[in-house]
Amino acid sequence: LTMISSSDCSSLEVGVHHMVWPAMSPDLNPIEHVWDQLKQRLDDRTPPPRDLAELRVALVEEWKALPQNIMRLVRSMRRRCQDVIAANGGNTRY
Repeated sequence: LTMISSSDCSSLEVGVHHMVWPAMSPDLNPIEHVWDQLKQRLDDRTPPPRDLAELRVALVEEWKALPQNIMRLVRSMRRRCQDVIAANGGNTRY
């Protein structure tokens, strides 16, 4: 499978607003936890996906099966970002 880097997508207009990340900001990147969970779940599948179509189906199935603590983390991002902005990029309770 071919991976697409973020630089490949930089000129695409997809309606996603870019947020400048403060230099002192704590790591608020829940997607790393999501990728880790999805990768682990895909690695555990027997048999593994054999082609792109099967991989897509497997990813959707595993996304729907993600533990609620991961989804709660994803849903909390607006509040987390607001706290970082209010702290001018400094420490927050997260």
